[in-house]
This record gives sequence, C-alpha cells and structure tokens, in this order.
Amino acid sequence: MAVKPLETLTSPKESSRNYRDLLVWQKGIDLVVEIYLLTRKFPKEEMYALKTQIQRAAVSVPSNIAEGQARGALPSEFARFLRLSLGSLAEIDTQLELAIRLSYLSTAEVDKAKNLVLELRKMLFGLINSLK
Repeated sequence: MAVKPLETLTSPKESSRNYRDLLVWQKGIDLVVEIYLLTRKFPKEEMYALKTQIQRAAVSVPSNIAEGQARGALPSEFARFLRLSLGSLAEIDTQLELAIRLSYLSTAEVDKAKNLVLELRKMLFGLINSLK
C-alpha cells in the first residue's frame, strides 16, 4: 500500500489510517534505531544517565505519534501528541550536542541522527499545520 504524502492527511477517513502508514512514524522508528546504535558507544558510567535519557526521548517520538493517531482523536488532540514529539526531538538534539561536547561521540557520528531530527521536525510541523 502506497503511503500518501503527509500534507494530504486532513480528512477524518484518512486520519483513521494505521499510524504505521505514516511516513513520520516510520522516520521516528529510524531515529530510535540510530540513537540506540549511537548510545552503544557511550561509556559505562553513562548507562543510567545521558544514555537512557536520550533513548527515552527517542522512543517517545514515534510512540506519541502512534498514540495520538490511534486514539482516533480530534485533529487538535492528535496535534497535541505531535507537539510532544517535537519536544522530544528538541531533547534529542540537546543530548546529542552534550554527547559531542563530552567527547562520547564525534560530530560525524551524529550527522545521521541530527539529519533525522531535522527531517522529523519539518514533517511534524507540516502535519500539525495540515490538521488545523
């Protein structure tokens, strides 16, 4: 089944699609995988600090997208969950910056994750605007 562009997700019928059909959710899953791969490189002393914080923030991005869509809620409620995902992306961006400054990761190592964060931000803003 072809995935429709996000900007066409405006009618109640279309918004009741499965969240797995949403490209923004799929990209969110990609970000989670990338974050988990990156955090494998963190030192052991970060196991219960920055490592788990960034992992939780990453998991919350597609989780909030899925929860908001699956509730079959009003567009305004779905948009609220999408804004929660935006907040999690800001956390991830901040935590990746900390990982670089603490020399846990290099700038080159986080490029893919940072690009996904930027892409997801744009997609989420587009989807939120289409729900208005």
